[in-house]
Amino acid sequence: MKKNIIKEKSFGFALRIVKLYKFLCNEQREFVLSKQLLRSGTAIGALIRESEHGESKPDFIHKMAIAQKEANESEYWIELLYQSKYINEKSYDSINSDLTEILKLLSSIILTAKGHAK
Repeated sequence: MKKNIIKEKSFGFALRIVKLYKFLCNEQREFVLSKQLLRSGTAIGALIRESEHGESKPDFIHKMAIAQKEANESEYWIELLYQSKYINEKSYDSINSDLTEILKLLSSIILTAKGHAK
């Protein structure tokens, strides 16, 4: 069976976000920004999973585009957590690198699907 890279990477990213959320709540006592990141960071993979059973090609594209928006929002929260010193540079670079890869994959998937939708 063919591996679904975006599905695997988005799930792994969601796991990292859950662990980061626990750290931010338990160690940093930060609850507001971390909750926002938890919501957007885990939504990416959920939307990708949902897109697997899209009703049509436009529905698939729409769900992937929403996943891309959630990834973009997650990028904002991660940057804010880093700039406000809740996470260190090493953690920021690592998680941001994963997110950048997901964003590139989503962009490619959306462009390809739009090309095939014509």
